[in-house]
Amino acid sequence: MNVLIIEDEKPAARRLNRMLGVLGVQVNEMLHSVEESIAWFQENEHPDLIFLDIQLSDGLSFEIFEHVQISSAIIFTTAYDEYALKAFKLNSIDYLLKPIDEDELKSAVDKYKNQHTKQPDVQLNFDDIKKLLVNPIDRKYKKRYTIKVGQHLKIISSEDIECFYSENKATYLHTNTKRNYLIDGALEQLLTELDPENFFRVNRTFIVQINAIKDIIAYTNSRLKIILDSYSETEIIVSRERVKEFKNWIA
Repeated sequence: MNVLIIEDEKPAARRLNRMLGVLGVQVNEMLHSVEESIAWFQENEHPDLIFLDIQLSDGLSFEIFEHVQISSAIIFTTAYDEYALKAFKLNSIDYLLKPIDEDELKSAVDKYKNQHTKQPDVQLNFDDIKKLLVNPIDRKYKKRYTIKVGQHLKIISSEDIECFYSENKATYLHTNTKRNYLIDGALEQLLTELDPENFFRVNRTFIVQINAIKDIIAYTNSRLKIILDSYSETEIIVSRERVKEFKNWIA
């Protein structure tokens, strides 16, 4: 069995690799980003089975298959909530919730062995899965964040947040009052809480709010530079892999 892991968190990828090794499954390659995966698929024979993380450092993993036609069985690894599970069930795709449980991993591998052989040109409807993940029916998004400031708690409405960003392994929000606040959780978690009509992850470091965008400027290497109403500490660049989706988001 030829197995590929696509996971942006290298410790998680190594852990999954070790767990599969205990099951007698050899992993042939581990990839960590959308860009790296696209290049790999274009140059290598597709594996029998892919363990695929949904949210990678430079975008959703579904973007990989907008560039290459998948010919492998897939087991998703995800930290997404119950709404995401509907997508997998509707499309008859196996999934593993993080942190991955050893028994559930064994069950998923056994299911693959029992039901799958190499399947060239598998046609999975990634567009439908993506829509269910980022905009499920009746989804309620987070409208406010509670921030601890000294001995006080401050309530900040999502509408007042210009952007979220990561810096030195910490996550911050920036408000339209030009204040930065440290918050719990990573950007990946925030993407499951924020309304995708209002917030967009432009690169691995920034999530921006559409109403806070003051200007959009053409930048080098087919990228875009974002100017927000008040945030000006560092440049905000839409990564090349995200430009197409960003343009669709603002349309």
